[in-house]
Amino acid sequence: MRTLLALFPALLAAQTYDLALNNAHVIDPESGLSAVRHIGIAGGKIAAISRTPLQGKQTLDCAGLTAAPGFIDLHAHGQDEENQVLQLQDGVTTALELELGDADVEAWHAARAGKRFIHSGVTVGHVPLRKQIFEDTGDLVPSGPAKDNAASEEQITRIRAGIERGLLRGALGLGFGIQYTPGASRWEILETFRAGARFQAPAFIHIRTMGVPTVAAGSKAAPAPDALTGLQEIIAASAITGMPVHMVHVTSSGLRQAPRLIQTVMEARARGIDISTECYPYTAAMTGIQSAIFDEGWQQVLGISYGDLQWIATGERLTAETFAKYRREGGIVIMHMIPEEVVRFAVGHPEVIIASDGLLRDGKGHPRGAGTFARVLGRYVREQKVLTLESAIRKMTLLPAQRLEKFAPVMKNKGRIRVGADADITVFDAAHVVDRATFEQPALPSGGIAHVIVGGVPVLLHAAVQHGVHPGQGIRAGTR
Repeated sequence: MRTLLALFPALLAAQTYDLALNNAHVIDPESGLSAVRHIGIAGGKIAAISRTPLQGKQTLDCAGLTAAPGFIDLHAHGQDEENQVLQLQDGVTTALELELGDADVEAWHAARAGKRFIHSGVTVGHVPLRKQIFEDTGDLVPSGPAKDNAASEEQITRIRAGIERGLLRGALGLGFGIQYTPGASRWEILETFRAGARFQAPAFIHIRTMGVPTVAAGSKAAPAPDALTGLQEIIAASAITGMPVHMVHVTSSGLRQAPRLIQTVMEARARGIDISTECYPYTAAMTGIQSAIFDEGWQQVLGISYGDLQWIATGERLTAETFAKYRREGGIVIMHMIPEEVVRFAVGHPEVIIASDGLLRDGKGHPRGAGTFARVLGRYVREQKVLTLESAIRKMTLLPAQRLEKFAPVMKNKGRIRVGADADITVFDAAHVVDRATFEQPALPSGGIAHVIVGGVPVLLHAAVQHGVHPGQGIRAGTR
């Protein structure tokens, strides 16, 4: 036995792998490994993790670089080539559209087959199903009858049928943008939860209400619904139905109240509710100007005014006149409204997942679509030391994989650096990784990401995108 053990490193070193990553500082959040190791990849899997250098048909010397599991983004609206290239340059190997989802899961996957730089997947969405049923033509989120109209029992039955159809076709759960559909009753949401709970599917939810209480202390007036009210609705629905829930972008929903929301999520979890949450590392949000978020009273709810809104098409800050004009026309607006101390708190919390909420169109949008993960590593780990490198990696890899793996077992082999895991690996320079995207130039790629391996294939090599390869796979529930 001792002889075999003594020979084992030599046997590893003698084997030739498809790809060898040598001399990297390897971080595996599952085992706690954080040390210089050498990784051998074969057949799209991690085949060896060695203390001695390995041979490969292709070998990359990663001395001075960090190798981590590929970053997993649970909240990526951008699902085309423009967005995937920027996600890749930000270290992402799996980008999932889980908040809004799609009404036709099969068609969504078919449209992307063979074209993916990175892995992608989708939920079946309450919002797009409601848009379909109400014949609402709003872009991304409703702007017509699906926004404000209450659903009949027959329409709720159709929504439930759409949910069940999507889950049978591999949807990664249910997507909800409840704030975008104020006409949806609490009973409608509960009924939709019940449909998903039959499959033990998770729900990814933009809560119904946001912001902080606006009633002054000592006032006899009843407080208006706020972010805590919205969070309590989904906790109650989870308790009633048993459905796992994930609250998206806790900072932009909670604003100054976000730390209380995080506390509430953690307390609910301690009481047995299967709940999680996420944040992105920016002080601004983004949404459609025609959406329900900007219905009457938005200034009081959000604590901002016209000058805090930025029109992405031109970069201009809005006035009362331009707000009214663009609300009639429709389009995307950035809302500068999240306190920096709230961002720091959420990014630093060990159990809050990092997710981008990213979407870019023709180079226009929010910088989170291009720079989320590098920003956490550069600004909040290296510069401000809000959290350790190991903690940040865990929040970008293992935690999002674990959020999905009960329903989508394929995720059990992602978010880890271990033998047998999928060879989705991001190699970066921890001393220089940086987000370059800004609100004025949101499509600038991140810097310091050296190599990104997707399913064993280098798709980013020496910081250059390899445009001829598309190893990304469709991620579906039930697959291994």
